[in-house]
Amino acid sequence: MKPVLIIRTGQAPDNIRARHGDFPHWFRLSAQLASHRLRVVNVAAGEALPSPQEVSGALITGSAAMVTDRAAWSERTAGWIRNAMDADLPMIGVCYGHQLMAHALGGRVDYLAGGREIGTVPIELLQDAEQDALTTFLPAKFRAHTTHEQSVLETPKGAKVLARSERDPHHLIRYGRNAISAQFHPEFNADVMRAYIRRKHHDMRREGFDPHHTYRQVAPTPLARRLLKMFSRHHGLSHATR
Repeated sequence: MKPVLIIRTGQAPDNIRARHGDFPHWFRLSAQLASHRLRVVNVAAGEALPSPQEVSGALITGSAAMVTDRAAWSERTAGWIRNAMDADLPMIGVCYGHQLMAHALGGRVDYLAGGREIGTVPIELLQDAEQDALTTFLPAKFRAHTTHEQSVLETPKGAKVLARSERDPHHLIRYGRNAISAQFHPEFNADVMRAYIRRKHHDMRREGFDPHHTYRQVAPTPLARRLLKMFSRHHGLSHATR
């Protein structure tokens, strides 16, 4: 039985990690994956990725890094993503993972106009989502947690945009039969979202946002949180035999 790969592209800030855990833990819980089925590779620390043929699927985490920095570890991971697409590997990226997948497959990533998007925001499904196997459980509008400065500004050729927010037109992207990515954070709960807002309140004020208002607007996002679980179930990763 092949393991499910978590590609770790960063880690939560120390104060958040100490209280709430870290990215692999959040992804495992949200995707409902058994610990013994996981293989976590910290690419940001230089760890080598296995061949896509050696794993049953891959989940790519967020990061405080910027895709536009073109760090060596990030570009190596982009190459691995292209190989995984050739192998038709089930794959989902979140935040940095979302941007890295788009970059790897020919899209363009850069800073979001108007500054960061942070907090619990309304997400709107688009027409292509109506026939997508992973979004049929979602209503036309739902809430999701976000925190990002960069975004996918241009999608790869042939990609389908499934959802948007008011400020980011590319929140959920389908790249192929088995590959999808989300700018929003399905792995976050409301407490984690509040912790990020507390950490970023000085930056938010500098950019003209009201952190107290954003904090008060945080709410549970049960529908968004189902995305990783639905991805895992759809591709049989909970009991993978690939």
